[in-house]
Amino acid sequence: MRTLVILGATGSIGCSTLDVVAMHPDDYQVLGLTGATQVDKLFAQIQQFKPRYAVMTDTQAADQLRQLVKDANLSTEVYSGAQALCDLAAHPDADMVMAAIVGAAGLLPTLAAVEQGKTVLLANKEALVMSGELFINKVQQYGATLLPIDSEHNAIFQCLPAQLQQNTATQKLSDFGISKLLLTGSGGPFLRKDLTEFSAITPAQAVAHPNWVMGQKISVDSATMMNKGLEFIEARWLFNCAADDIQVVIHPQSIIHSMVQYTDGSVLAQLGQPDMRTPIAHALAFPKRIQTQVKPLNFFELADFSFSEPEPARYPNLYLAIAACGYGQGATTALNAANEMTVAAFLAGQISFTDIALLNEKALERFATIKAPDLESILALDQEARMFMQDQLRKVN
Repeated sequence: MRTLVILGATGSIGCSTLDVVAMHPDDYQVLGLTGATQVDKLFAQIQQFKPRYAVMTDTQAADQLRQLVKDANLSTEVYSGAQALCDLAAHPDADMVMAAIVGAAGLLPTLAAVEQGKTVLLANKEALVMSGELFINKVQQYGATLLPIDSEHNAIFQCLPAQLQQNTATQKLSDFGISKLLLTGSGGPFLRKDLTEFSAITPAQAVAHPNWVMGQKISVDSATMMNKGLEFIEARWLFNCAADDIQVVIHPQSIIHSMVQYTDGSVLAQLGQPDMRTPIAHALAFPKRIQTQVKPLNFFELADFSFSEPEPARYPNLYLAIAACGYGQGATTALNAANEMTVAAFLAGQISFTDIALLNEKALERFATIKAPDLESILALDQEARMFMQDQLRKVN
C-alpha cells in the first residue's frame, strides 16, 4: 500500500484523485489532505478517507474544520498555514504527493516534497513556470520522481520511449529520434467567436469550457490560452527541450491529448476521454495500469478530428507565454504572477476580458530581462510583479 498526500484536495484535480483512490482501497492510503477555505468539502473528504492529517491555509477555516472533526470523534489532526503545507508535503510517511494547488501558492510545498525525494505527481504547472531550472535541478539533486498530471504532458510522457521516461530531465529528445512535441489545446469556448465581441465577454461565458470541468481560474486561462502557454513553459522543463521543439496545435474535440513527432515521420498520439482521472490513474500506478470509471473511447461515435494553428490576435496570452519562455525564469515568474492578478480582476468584474492580455503584456515588458536564479529572488520577483500589477489595475479603474 502506498501512502498519499493531496495538496489541493478540494479542487477538481484533488477530487478526481480521491475518486481514483476510492476504487483501489487496498493500494492507496490517504495520509493527508489540504484545502484553502472549503471547510465542508474537506470535512466530507476526511469523513470518507480518514487521513491522519489535514491542513487549511486559512486559519479561520482550519478552526472551523478542527471543531467539526472533534464533534465527529475523528482522529484527523488539523493544522493551518503555509508552513504546515510544506511540513505535510515533506512528511516521512508520505510515498507520493499530488501537487494540485493552483497558482504560485503551490510552489513551496511542492519543492518541499521534491527535497525529500518523494514521488511528485505534478498538477501545479506554476511550480515549473516560476522555477523551472531550479525545480528540475532539485529533482535531480534529491532523487525525486516527477510524473506529469496535466493531460497534455501526461500524454507526451506516455508517447516517449521507456528509456527516456526514466529520466526526461537530463536526456535529449533528439537522441531518441524525437523531432517535435505537439501540444494540443481545445481553443476554449471562443475558438469561433468574432474578435470584435471579445471585449464584452463575461466571466460566466469564460468559465464555461466546452470539454473540461475545471476551476474558474484555469477555465479563464483556457479561454485566453494562457493555460496552454503555461503548459508550453512546463513542457520545456519537463522534457529538457528548447522552445523550438514544441508546437501548439488546436484540436477542439480534446480527444487527442498531445502527440510526439519522430524523425522517421511517425507521430505517436495519446487518446482518451477529456477526463482527468485517466492521467491521474496513470501516474498513481506508473508503470502499471489501474482501472478507472472513465469510459473507453468508442471510435464509431467520435466526430471528425480537426486541427488548426492558434491565431495571435485571438490568443495573445499564448504568445506572451511563449515569448516569456524565451526570456527565461524571471520573465515566466513575472508573467505568471501578473496573470493570476488579471484573471482574478476579470472574475471580479474589475476589468474586461481583453484587458487580461493587455495588462499581462505590460508586466512582461517590465520584467522580461530580470534574472531570478534562486528561490529567494523568484519569490521576491513574484511579489514585485504582483505589486506592479496592482498599480496597473488601479489605473484601469
